[in-house]
Amino acid sequence: MPRLSTWLFISVGLLAVLALLNPAQLPVVLYKLSLVSLGAVLGYWIDRSLFPYARPHCFLFPHEPNSCGPEHINVAISLLMLRRAVVIFAVILGLTLGL
Repeated sequence: MPRLSTWLFISVGLLAVLALLNPAQLPVVLYKLSLVSLGAVLGYWIDRSLFPYARPHCFLFPHEPNSCGPEHINVAISLLMLRRAVVIFAVILGLTLGL
């Protein structure tokens, strides 16, 4: 079973309950869901474009030939992941509040 499939089933179940209880809200929920999904993908690619040499996974496997850094840099890895999360959050927030 794929990873996070439990959450997919829960989401589809809740969407079905919403469709039964208030079908008029279904297009609004699907629109907002598409905005959040688009914002997440767009934020990820904006982060990759702005910081091509500071990607978090490069620091996780220092023995790989394409690795970007030394072994003991846990703080740098944390900051890179935090930066990516903030960029994605900002794009999602901008899309959902602006449209």
